[in-house]
Amino acid sequence: MSELGNVKIADEVVKVIAAKATLEVDGIYKMTSGVTDEVNKILGINKMTKGVKVEVGEKECSVDVHIVVEYGFPIPEVATNVQGSIIKNVTELTGLRVVEVNVYIQDVKVREISKDEVEL
Repeated sequence: MSELGNVKIADEVVKVIAAKATLEVDGIYKMTSGVTDEVNKILGINKMTKGVKVEVGEKECSVDVHIVVEYGFPIPEVATNVQGSIIKNVTELTGLRVVEVNVYIQDVKVREISKDEVEL
């Protein structure tokens, strides 16, 4: 507690920051949350923070993200870049120490080729 009072950062704030940081990384096709992703799709819900789980304490937090990687991007490199992006953004914007970032690769998405790109 400081002289001015307490500051508590909500889990949802860290989720939004982590989601945005993840989506900025090259090679990310989308974030996914498995079964709930399919239910949300049926219900027409498109929540930016799907696929992000956080635990936030007073001074530190941990983040889990579930992603789909674009085919052709090195998966270990994409995962490392996601971890770095989340740590950097969460730390800079909240002051929280990020103790771990777990990246779960759920799928690889092959970009669809348009008719114009197909050589005949």
